[in-house]
Amino acid sequence: MVSFTTRTVHDWYHLCMPSTPSNPRTGGVAFLLAQLGQHATTLFAERIAVLELTPPQAGILRAISSEPGRSQQALSEQLALLPSRMVVFVDDLEDRGYVERRRHATDRRQHALFLTPSGEELMRQLSALARQHEQQLTAGLTAEQRATLMELLSTVATRQGIVPGVHPGYRSLSRAAANEAPAPPG
Repeated sequence: MVSFTTRTVHDWYHLCMPSTPSNPRTGGVAFLLAQLGQHATTLFAERIAVLELTPPQAGILRAISSEPGRSQQALSEQLALLPSRMVVFVDDLEDRGYVERRRHATDRRQHALFLTPSGEELMRQLSALARQHEQQLTAGLTAEQRATLMELLSTVATRQGIVPGVHPGYRSLSRAAANEAPAPPG
């Protein structure tokens, strides 16, 4: 079932961006990117569910793997995730044996994050699933078309100020947490 918001955005967008003979798909580039983004997100979440991971957990593991020893605070800033939300995610990954916190080498108030051997094995499995995911999404494209698509999308992302390697969904996690926070007394 399509949500009210999705239906409303879709209907509004089509009023503004009718299809043209040169574009048999309804909507424009922005709408098609939104459709593909939602589709890719859903497929990825389904694919990694076999590892009992959510997309935010997968992203945090990937970030730790790419820069071991980074502080929890630095990771929170990079992902634009509230520190309190980061703590919850890292606590869960630590409880499951995938991440360990160590005292930061130069600042004892901070924790450096590392993957455990189990976390490294999980990352190998996650990386394999991510490669399969990309292959599925780009099936039917030649290597040259895939490279062109990547170049064009990278240009658009750069112009939009999107941070490379950071899913913008983390910002919505922070906003959702802020909206769930109890109102101050009084």
